[in-house]
Amino acid sequence: MDYKKYGFQILSALIVGFLFGLGLIFSGMTQPQKVISFLDILGNWDPSLMFVMLAAIPVHFLTFKLIVNKPSPLLDVKWHYPTNKEITKPLIFGSLLFGIGWGLGGYCPGPAMASLGSGALNVILFLISMTFGMWLFGRLNKKFHFKR
Repeated sequence: MDYKKYGFQILSALIVGFLFGLGLIFSGMTQPQKVISFLDILGNWDPSLMFVMLAAIPVHFLTFKLIVNKPSPLLDVKWHYPTNKEITKPLIFGSLLFGIGWGLGGYCPGPAMASLGSGALNVILFLISMTFGMWLFGRLNKKFHFKR
């Protein structure tokens, strides 16, 4: 194992995670009430988070196009991104569960992790619930072998 390269991987993950977390905090995505107001299109709708998403899509599109043709990332031997383009029942079911959890809690995994430093009980409960859901999926997947 190349410990120097592994150290750079961890350092780059920390820096990128920190920047991502700052972006989530500054954009308001770590505020559950703001997220719930964004999702409440039939009530008191707050469209401000739509601008965050609309700004992120072109940035991702351009950077992904720039790097995807490279043989490997700088600090790894291969890319780690999903290549399956099939829409399966587990994907639809999982997406629905994700959306329901997002709508009920006002958090998705990234903002919840960025909010962990606040020590708020709702964040901790969300992360415990999310971890339990991931564990439960792992158990069910071993039994039913979901096609993902």
